Amino acid sequence: MRPRQDRMTPAERMRALLGGQPIDRVPLFLAARGFCARNVGYPISAMYSDPEKSFWAKVWTQEQYGYDGYPVYSAYICFGAWEFGGEVDFPRGEYEQAPKVIRFPVHSEEDVDKLEVPDVKTAGAIPLNMQFCKLQEKHGIRRTVGIGSPFNMAGGICGMERLGRWMIKKPELVHRILRKVTDFCVQVVQYWVDTFGAENIELREASPLESNQVISPQQFEEFALPYTREVHEKVLAMGVKYIFSHICGEQNLNLPYLARIPFGDRAILSFGHEVDLATAIKYFGDTSIIAGNVEPAVIQSGTPQQVYELSKQAIEKAKYAPRGFILMPGCELPPMAPPYNVYMMKKAINDFGWYE
Repeated sequence: MRPRQDRMTPAERMRALLGGQPIDRVPLFLAARGFCARNVGYPISAMYSDPEKSFWAKVWTQEQYGYDGYPVYSAYICFGAWEFGGEVDFPRGEYEQAPKVIRFPVHSEEDVDKLEVPDVKTAGAIPLNMQFCKLQEKHGIRRTVGIGSPFNMAGGICGMERLGRWMIKKPELVHRILRKVTDFCVQVVQYWVDTFGAENIELREASPLESNQVISPQQFEEFALPYTREVHEKVLAMGVKYIFSHICGEQNLNLPYLARIPFGDRAILSFGHEVDLATAIKYFGDTSIIAGNVEPAVIQSGTPQQVYELSKQAIEKAKYAPRGFILMPGCELPPMAPPYNVYMMKKAINDFGWYE
């Protein structure tokens, strides 16, 4: 089937979707970082260490593939480690996809006592994110700030193995860490609001360590829920309109708790393939735009027909979600994904995603 001609530009489509207005077709986000680097001949590390290369690699890849959204700084799963005084290493080898922690800031109870909330203007990757946002501002793009989630940051500060032991044996230590990272998260967003104005800000967060593959729903309720809710309430009180949240991995048992958290007006909530889109709509469809959830492993290692079929299924399930739907991979687009498999997501939208 010959591709139909878009009636909207990506910017027009997203403005309409966020404003509750009709759009021509289902939008496509790729959540592409390392893929963009490889696509234009840059090392994957540039997506995290070089804001200029990161920005243009994403602009050029979006131009080539015709997907929606806008370039955002590549926040990473171990956010918090570098910012609180640890060390991270950017991806180097062929099979490295994102930064990794090489020294955690916290190894002992004494380290928790010494842990201080850092200066948001100089901590870790914050200056790099700010440089990226200056490029977004220059080119008329909404400024995005990525902070992970308080619980995920706690894992980046002391390591998930240690955090897991302390949740069981010394929960007060975990709460002390969470108190400090929650204050830091709020201060980071306030820095962005002071710099760009709340109306121009989009907060992006991801919560992979909250997955039920890692912690129980009871642990989520005690250690994740109250701190994430506090961040959201304070950020929305600043005047930020909505939050883009990636609810990563197997979080079905957390959904009733997440439904208690405010995400703002027409927030965007994306899900991994582990959460059925019909379930996501049940919990969040009346308040948020639903996004997801083609399995990244299939995009990288499956056949084009499998990617096409999963994309079709996602569109058919969520196309008419009350607040709207965005087709996305269930997590970051794998850097080694075959280009034709990526194209098949766009082809599925062409075949099944039109509203007019």
